[in-house]
Amino acid sequence: MDTTALRSAYSKFFEEAEEPGLGEAADGGWNADQVLAHVLSVDAATAAVALGVVSGARPVFDNRICLDSWNLDRIIAEHDGRSGLIARVRGQAAFLCDIADQLTEEAAAVLVPAFLMSGDELLLDQPVSLAGLVNGLAGNHVPVHTRQLTCLR
Repeated sequence: MDTTALRSAYSKFFEEAEEPGLGEAADGGWNADQVLAHVLSVDAATAAVALGVVSGARPVFDNRICLDSWNLDRIIAEHDGRSGLIARVRGQAAFLCDIADQLTEEAAAVLVPAFLMSGDELLLDQPVSLAGLVNGLAGNHVPVHTRQLTCLR
């Protein structure tokens, strides 16, 4: 797979994440640390699915744990402040891109049962190719959270 677009999306995301003065969301939504923890969780889940496909397993992608406030708080607490959290997210993003770079066309085409939520809204409940799952991060997920961080300034 070509991860150029995904790496570019992450680059913009980290530029925003490293800006000083990220405050609370005016609408009561996630703060910067929660956004970072969510992205970390999604990236780890996506990497796990990709590695599962490569190993011959047939994993499922379900993002509900990536939205869970207890899980986000746990992830945040495991890191030494925002800079530590950013470093961890950066490493996880690089790991995911490195895995995706090595996927064969056959592995990228494997259909993965996917269940995606955004808040209380069901976005997807059907199989999607592993490539579609990874490319969805570049085309939608990471840019949405980049804009979310921008709104916190």
